[in-house]
Amino acid sequence: MGTSHYAVFVDLENAGGKEDMLLSIIEKVKIRGDILLGKVYGYTDRYSELKKVLLSNTFSVVPSLRWGKNQKNSLDIQLVIDALEVAYTNPLIDSFCIVSGDSDYMPLVGKLKSMGKFVLGISRSEVASGIFIQACNEFIFLESMSTRKKAGSKPKDTAHGEEGDIDELVTRVETILRDRDEDRMYASEIKDTLTRLQPDFNERAYGCSTFGKLMALVARKSDLVKVWTEDSSLMAGLNTPEETPEENRLNKNNWLAAFTACLKRFKDDGFERINPSILKASIQADYPEFDEKQIGFKRFSDIMKRLEKENLLVVEMDEQKTMLLKIV
Repeated sequence: MGTSHYAVFVDLENAGGKEDMLLSIIEKVKIRGDILLGKVYGYTDRYSELKKVLLSNTFSVVPSLRWGKNQKNSLDIQLVIDALEVAYTNPLIDSFCIVSGDSDYMPLVGKLKSMGKFVLGISRSEVASGIFIQACNEFIFLESMSTRKKAGSKPKDTAHGEEGDIDELVTRVETILRDRDEDRMYASEIKDTLTRLQPDFNERAYGCSTFGKLMALVARKSDLVKVWTEDSSLMAGLNTPEETPEENRLNKNNWLAAFTACLKRFKDDGFERINPSILKASIQADYPEFDEKQIGFKRFSDIMKRLEKENLLVVEMDEQKTMLLKIV
């Protein structure tokens, strides 16, 4: 399989400007290919915590110059100009990641696609335009990236012979296999992806002399990952999930606590409003066999009304008549 080469353009205001979120965005793109060029727009001193991430990933910045009512529009226009310049002048780049949900970028997405470029969109659901979502080749909501990231999963520096964290590696391999959405991957592809995510990656940091032995260790540590040999090549994939034990399913007694915890995760990650589909997807990720009828509701919207009565959220409608959930 060939490796995609990305140019990444980040609207910092849309992304929230947090280090963990920017790391998650970079990770999502690196799982899909190499980042040859990165640029963030709207940088100010309040984003100083991002310096290490930006420098280590060779991102350049376009500062936010405060002048008049149209300062945001000027940054949007600059992003479009930069993206088109890259598309016309850098033949190595075949994929673009636009971190913004603004419908104003529709002409840019259309032009990039007409040039044969792959367009990945990433945005908060609160500000994501429906037509922008549909226009992209692939679209990811920032909320889904945030809530599925385990606590303490920030990559550790394993340089200078330090011992690697095998539990962290297991989580990362599981994420790679999920995000690639394929039944199987060559182990060599997984190693290439791990190296993109962590350039100093080395299997010896985990006590293994070969990557094959490391993958066998990952499979033993994970309930999800499996490895096997096929035509003399080492392969990896995800196990078919077994039936969920009754005690780990949602029911009429525990569903409210599960939804409360899920909403708290979103709020702790800085999301004030989310799309109902994001909440449902997060619940289904934790409880794959979730069904509204199992907990006494006919529709998911009925659950939203109940959560509103419990003062956990407020149901709102945006300008596009799209339902949003304001987390209380």
